[in-house]
Amino acid sequence: MPGMRGTSRKFNKKQAFGRIMRLLFKSYPVHATIIILCIIVTAIGSIVASLFLPNIIGEVIYPGMFKGYSAVKGTLKDYLTALCIIYGISITCVIIQAQVMASMGQGFLNKLRKSVFDKMESLPISYFDQHKHGDIMSTYTNDIDAIRQLVTVAIPQATQTLLTVTLLFILMLSYSIYLCILIIFATIAIFMVTKKIGGGSAKYFIAQQKSLAQCEAFVEEMMNGQKVVKVFCHEEQSKKDFEVFNEKLNSDAYKANAYANMLGPIIHNIGNVLYVIVAIVGVIFVTVGVKNPSVGFYTFKNVEFKFNLNAEYKELEIGIAVAFLGMSRQFANSFNQISMQLNSAVMGLAGADRMFELLDQQPEVDNGYVTLVNAEIDSDGNIKEVENVTGHWAWKHPHQEDGTITYTELKGDIRFYDVDFGYKPDKIVLHDVSIYAKPGQKIAFVGATGAGKTTITNLINRFYDIADGKIRYDGININKIKKADLRRSIGIVLQDVNLFTGTVKDNIRYGKLDATDDEIIEAAKIANAYDFIERLPEGFDTMLTGNGSQLSQGQRQLISIARAAVANAPVMILDEATSSIDTRTEALLSKGMDGLMKGRTVFVIAHRLSTVRNSNAIMVLDHGKIIERGDHDDLIKNHGTYYQLYTGAFELE
Repeated sequence: MPGMRGTSRKFNKKQAFGRIMRLLFKSYPVHATIIILCIIVTAIGSIVASLFLPNIIGEVIYPGMFKGYSAVKGTLKDYLTALCIIYGISITCVIIQAQVMASMGQGFLNKLRKSVFDKMESLPISYFDQHKHGDIMSTYTNDIDAIRQLVTVAIPQATQTLLTVTLLFILMLSYSIYLCILIIFATIAIFMVTKKIGGGSAKYFIAQQKSLAQCEAFVEEMMNGQKVVKVFCHEEQSKKDFEVFNEKLNSDAYKANAYANMLGPIIHNIGNVLYVIVAIVGVIFVTVGVKNPSVGFYTFKNVEFKFNLNAEYKELEIGIAVAFLGMSRQFANSFNQISMQLNSAVMGLAGADRMFELLDQQPEVDNGYVTLVNAEIDSDGNIKEVENVTGHWAWKHPHQEDGTITYTELKGDIRFYDVDFGYKPDKIVLHDVSIYAKPGQKIAFVGATGAGKTTITNLINRFYDIADGKIRYDGININKIKKADLRRSIGIVLQDVNLFTGTVKDNIRYGKLDATDDEIIEAAKIANAYDFIERLPEGFDTMLTGNGSQLSQGQRQLISIARAAVANAPVMILDEATSSIDTRTEALLSKGMDGLMKGRTVFVIAHRLSTVRNSNAIMVLDHGKIIERGDHDDLIKNHGTYYQLYTGAFELE
């Protein structure tokens, strides 16, 4: 599906797991070390019953039957005391692990969300043009939540379980190699089942993660477009379209959970079969007195601990057989616990892979080195850089050739020289565009939808880089100017208004974060928004939510114009700024806009040609080319495309 992430990238579980673990240990080395130590102690504590049981049976219940299979000996009181101490330590470690894990897990997720958001803010506009916003949102919700399950539950439990299985196997090997062979066969069967069923489950859980993102992307799109859906009575079709995404999610989730739900019971029943077989074989060995080999990993002799890896042939005692039964059940249950975490691990790794896909995106490239600085300009035109705000700005241009620095006053002189541009290299949408906008001039772009009007303004902001030609700002190649400084010098009012959750004052201050209340009020007056803002329940402190849903479209647009006004930039871009304002409001706004545009270079995109009559130059575009240019009177006299557009618009009015 176009615009969806993760469709061409190959999922690599090992790589995703390695990156998550490196990031985790790098961020929380002390926490991770404490958790590992707690897991080791807890795993050891989980097998002490199997370690002591032969001793208790052979020395306490049936005295004299035990012949030294274990490293420790003692009375019932000794064993109970030792068990209480070990279990007490184990419980303490579990509590410590839970507290440390909560701190590390939430802190780690906090860092991940911050990293993803910081990365998102560094990405170029083209990334958001090519990817569905709901799909990107899914990274913050589903993917990071899946990583939480992976880091805080699946990995710790799987690590503890694998350590327990390893210790159990060593202990069983020290008791009886013959019975261990049964365990090995059962382990092979469990691995084969896990590979077959778990592999299918993992595949569909990954598909489920992607389907969920697509489903959420569609829902987000429908929520944003509810007015359009209802206006065109598209509810039933929207339901049908949603059913496609929902059914895909349902199918993937069903298959994933069908496999997952089979795995646990199968492994559990393999454990039951193993338990029965061990019981039968154990009874036969004890009854018949079969001597079976065991590996002596440890012996005590003269209080000296020694390893003995040679197999010893001994009769299987009842204490060993009973202990083996418990260990075989614990062994199988451990694998069952691992299988239960398998799905969480796969979903977490798939979420991590999608998150790293976003984090690996190339950030917006900025090779600019010309910066915008506060300046003092004397009567002779000499420019001096200063720290305090003077109301005058200059471009600070360091020259790499000789190390000198020159200062150029910020005036707003923008010129295009033979510019070609395409959103894709093989599809050029602007052809040989040349524009000369001197400080204080108003340049208008008119033409049919798709002619390239908005594209030109996007190039001024360097949202995209040109394919050929040059753009100069106050005589400086625009590629040499740092993007943040470039955009700081340009105010913009878009056709699609975005108001953020916050007060009216906060939304206007978005254009200049250090703006004073007086500057905000003045900007509102320039935009002719002051009167209606004062009539709001809390005036400038009225809280706006839902993209300013409690305001009319025209009021929202006026606030966005006030936002541009408070920025006080020397260059202003008005992209259909008055398209959502009624004729009366437009007339009021025009007076304020004249004050706003005075002394500034203004680029205007408008469908209402009456708003561009007083422009210094009007560019008529068609299929990415400027086919006519001149002021209103000249273009009307030429009886060309502009004349046809204007007279047609006049007749419509």
